[in-house]
Parts: sequence; structure tokens; C-alpha cells
Amino acid sequence: MTKTDTRQKILEAGAELVHRQGFHHTGLKEILDASGVPKGSFYFYFKSKEDFGLALIDHYVEESAAVARSCLGDESRSPVARLHAFFLGFYARFETQGCQKGCPIGNLCQEMSDLSPAFRQKLESATELMITGITQVLQQARAAGELPDHLDPEETARFIMSSWQGAMLTMKVVKSLEPLYRFDRFIFGEILSGPKQEHL
Repeated sequence: MTKTDTRQKILEAGAELVHRQGFHHTGLKEILDASGVPKGSFYFYFKSKEDFGLALIDHYVEESAAVARSCLGDESRSPVARLHAFFLGFYARFETQGCQKGCPIGNLCQEMSDLSPAFRQKLESATELMITGITQVLQQARAAGELPDHLDPEETARFIMSSWQGAMLTMKVVKSLEPLYRFDRFIFGEILSGPKQEHL
């Protein structure tokens, strides 16, 4: 196994554990046991657990970016339809998970932003990256006449991201997809214009 493969194996095992139970509630031994990697190898790739956590954020961002590219880059659909498809893609996954876990980046924002400046800065960058992606699609929607003139693409993207994170948080509390359905109805049924979407 190459060095890159070993590092990736640690990240993938840790990503699943941290997503399910949080960063502080995930011990180093759990990560090592799940990845099948000895302790010495862990410290070869990561200086500390916090260093691992920062790399984990990049790992989550890369996973999210891959999903975003497949949906938001599909130019066979209108910009708003692409954005809608991106969010709809998460619903079946959350239902399968029993409305648990939610967004790994959002979870870390809640858990770590007040505890570690390094985490906060990294999470802010990750969040801004997601907002930038949505902003770009909304700029395309504006050009296509799908975004009302009075809505600023970036401000709308920030509102959408905040609403989505809030909906996922509430979903975990009530153990129901209804907060996501409400997000869908308001964002794509009321706020964004363009061709009528099929709402949940």
C-alpha cells in the first residue's frame, strides 16, 4: 500500500466515525482500529488529532465537490434545475440514515468553531467554497432569467446555505425529512423563479 493510500484509508475510516459521533467523541484508537493502521503510521501522516481533523475537513470538501460537479455542472438542465437536483440528491441518503448524521461540515461547525481557531478558519473556508459554488449557479440563473432581478446571487446563496444547514439540524432533532421538504418548498417554490419545479 502506498503512502497516499494509507493516508486516504485513515481519512476515510475517520470520516465515517466523526460524521456519526462527532470529533471529540471519536478516539484515536477507534480511528486506528477502523483503518487497520498502527499508531506510528498515524503520526507519520498527521502531527496531532487536530491536524487530522483539519485534513478531514478537506476530505469532506472533496467529497462534496465531487457531488456538486456532477449536478451543478450538468448543462443539459437549467441553472435552477441543477441547483434543485443537487439538494434533492441528499434526501434519499438522509432517509436511509434515519435522519441522523446530517452534514459533516455543518456538524463540525457546531462542535468545533468555538473551540479551535484553526478549525474555525478551515471551516469558514469550506463554507465559503460551497457558497461560491451556489453563487456561480445563481449568476447563471440570473443570466437565464430564472433569478428575480431584486435578488443578489451571492446574498441569495448565503441565505440558501444557512437555510439548508438549519434544515439539516432540525431534521436531526425531529427525526423527519419535513424540515428539508419545507426548505425545498420555500427556496424552489417561492424564492427562485424560472420553470416550475417538482416540489416535495
